[in-house]
Amino acid sequence: MSIPQSGGGPIEHPDQLAEYMASGEKPAADWRIGTEHEKFGYCKDTLKPLPYDGPRSIRAMLEGLRDRFGWEPVLEQGHIIGLTKGGGNVSLEPGGQLELSGAPLENIHQTCDEVNEHLREVQVVADSIGARFIGLGAAPIWRHEDMPVMPKGRYRLMTDYMGRVGTHGTQMMYRTCTVQVNLDYASEADMVQKLRVAVALQPVATALFANSPFFEGKPTGYKSWRSRIWRDLDPARTGMVPFVFDKGFGYQAWVDYILDVPMYFVYRDGKYIDALGQSFRDFMAGRLPALPGEVPTLSDWADHMTTAFPEARVKKFIEMRGADGGPWRRLCALPALWVGLMYDQGALDAAWDLVKGWDAETREGLRVAASVDGLQARVNGIAMHDLAREVVAISEAGLRARARPGAGGMLPDETHFLNTLRETLETGKTPADELLEHFHGDWQGDLTRIYADYSY
Repeated sequence: MSIPQSGGGPIEHPDQLAEYMASGEKPAADWRIGTEHEKFGYCKDTLKPLPYDGPRSIRAMLEGLRDRFGWEPVLEQGHIIGLTKGGGNVSLEPGGQLELSGAPLENIHQTCDEVNEHLREVQVVADSIGARFIGLGAAPIWRHEDMPVMPKGRYRLMTDYMGRVGTHGTQMMYRTCTVQVNLDYASEADMVQKLRVAVALQPVATALFANSPFFEGKPTGYKSWRSRIWRDLDPARTGMVPFVFDKGFGYQAWVDYILDVPMYFVYRDGKYIDALGQSFRDFMAGRLPALPGEVPTLSDWADHMTTAFPEARVKKFIEMRGADGGPWRRLCALPALWVGLMYDQGALDAAWDLVKGWDAETREGLRVAASVDGLQARVNGIAMHDLAREVVAISEAGLRARARPGAGGMLPDETHFLNTLRETLETGKTPADELLEHFHGDWQGDLTRIYADYSY
């Protein structure tokens, strides 16, 4: 989840909210790729999650990355809760999941180099303290009472609120991991087309990257339990945002949506002030109960935008949020998939042609079915496996058209980063299917085997 935003004075006119989004517009030559991924840390001998404090801990991991690899610490109330370096940052999810929010980079070759370097650094520090990390969409064994709580004020507020508005909120916070990619847009019209494609095709990403079939020690009946969790979390801030497909959708419509999302907090002087359930519209009018008489800044608006969690969302860029955390190779495949779809106009048009005839019921049906059945999902005559083949083919064509070489020119483009998805399409088996085969086969129902076989 996001760190506090900075910059921007008081909001003096409502138009500034849409202008904030418009300020993210960039010409195609300046488009960048930001990849984020989360992973679970655990003690190598006990298989328990890493606590925040102690010799084997999240704090020890952050301090090790700081001391060995030159990361700058981010502190909250004297606690180290993140790191920054070179345009990227390392942050903590509520249950101690370690997240890399990568720097904005020009191509997938650079993105994958960044991921590889980060995981190498993490492995070095983890080995030194007797810890390991694993990439899965949901914690396979741990229960809620097993999870540590990170010393971040935002999370304390959210934990309390989640129990009031849904049934799975704390599961999402403490026991799930995702991988996502953040991409740019050139104009309002470009944002609209990209966001519509992003929302419509998130179920395909959910299916291809499904990697969370277990929870609390047993199979759940879902290929992506992480995706299932998101369906019963907080309807005011999650879902497939059907209004995105309405005629006339643009920046202002997204602003209106975010204004109606209940607030979590206001960040002031290094502290999170409880504004749970309060209205940003009241804040704009100086009537926020948490800060009576005070009006928000653009930093407050930027913070508030990070508290909406639909399948794809807009800030100054678009975030694709539908995939489970996973193994090393798939951390590069997810940005490759979306860059191929979004950063070549021919591919983007082809992707839009694929989905523009779907209604809201079909889009939501695909979302639900992807979480249950993965690539075997079927909705309204649409076979997910066939749909995924078309989507990956469009992405491959887009990456080929981009023609961004790597490895000193030895690689002509970025298409090889889709190889793991091609394998999935050929076999029909997602990571979740492979995990279930192990569980019912050579693991003989012993889910502790997942740590030795699937950790980084």
